[in-house]
Amino acid sequence: MFSDSYLALKQAAAIGAVAPRTAIGISGKDRAAYLQGLLTNDMQALTAGSGCYAAWLTPQGRMLTDLHIFESGDMILLDVPAELAQATLQRLDQFLFSEDVQFADLSEALTSVWVHGPAAGSILERVLTLDAARPFTGRENLNDWPEYHNARAAFSGSPVVVARVSQLGVPGFCVYVEPARAGDLKNALQAAGATMADPAAIETARIEAGYPLFGIDMTEDTIPLEAGIEDRAISLSKGCYVGQEVIIRVLHRGGGRVVRKLIALRLEGEPPARRSKIWSGEREIGVVTSAAPSSRLGAIALGYVHRDFVDPGTKVEIESADGRTAAVVSERPIPVEA
Repeated sequence: MFSDSYLALKQAAAIGAVAPRTAIGISGKDRAAYLQGLLTNDMQALTAGSGCYAAWLTPQGRMLTDLHIFESGDMILLDVPAELAQATLQRLDQFLFSEDVQFADLSEALTSVWVHGPAAGSILERVLTLDAARPFTGRENLNDWPEYHNARAAFSGSPVVVARVSQLGVPGFCVYVEPARAGDLKNALQAAGATMADPAAIETARIEAGYPLFGIDMTEDTIPLEAGIEDRAISLSKGCYVGQEVIIRVLHRGGGRVVRKLIALRLEGEPPARRSKIWSGEREIGVVTSAAPSSRLGAIALGYVHRDFVDPGTKVEIESADGRTAAVVSERPIPVEA
């Protein structure tokens, strides 16, 4: 039986964040060049109204954080996991020398309201006024925006930033708004037809979409290639950045082969606990990172397994309180039957 929240996510529009995030502002004429040497994606290719997804790595190629990045024309907004905001600000300051770059903690000035679903764009169009005076696309169908396109807009006279970021297998948008107006914005979105999402429905849709979260499915032990985010997080044509040597060595000399990979799983019975071990016969081959029940698919999960067991259709077992549960490796995203 599908929940109302899940149906809203898949068929209409639902309000809710996948995970707590915080905004950091970076201004100054050297902002893109400064970030270019730190992050995995191409900062200097960004133009006003564009953005990208990226990671910040250690010299050993392991993730310190992931980032949603938006260039507005006069500043760059970094969206990072809330629990890592202060550490990220401190690290940014440590790498700053003589560049014309200024940092701002925007956690008190902006909060994010996320809307997901096929109708999310049209509902936002009814609630927000896009600023046609700026060099963006004006009042068109937001669902036609490319990923990470962003624009300044207004909500009942208050300035906001709206950005396209799809995380749940459906169109998704984030609106950065003054914290005092977030409740009013959510009320207006509901009045226009959106539903407040149950966190459980968001989690199910996220796992179905195979979308990994930093701190859950990716940690400071993770190489981006293991999580399968390289296609959207890593530029192969930009210059040097921290950790690049490891990434290039794996891609060029190792053929992209890493010891473990993040995969999706379908299994019998109840969803397994996080950190449950994954087995093939008597061989321990991995660990579950996320799991949820799906009305369409039964129990589903994300987890890491040894590279010999990543092919869809591979049969494995997951440890449970009652022994082991049969599971099968799925494609990622998990194909969802109609």
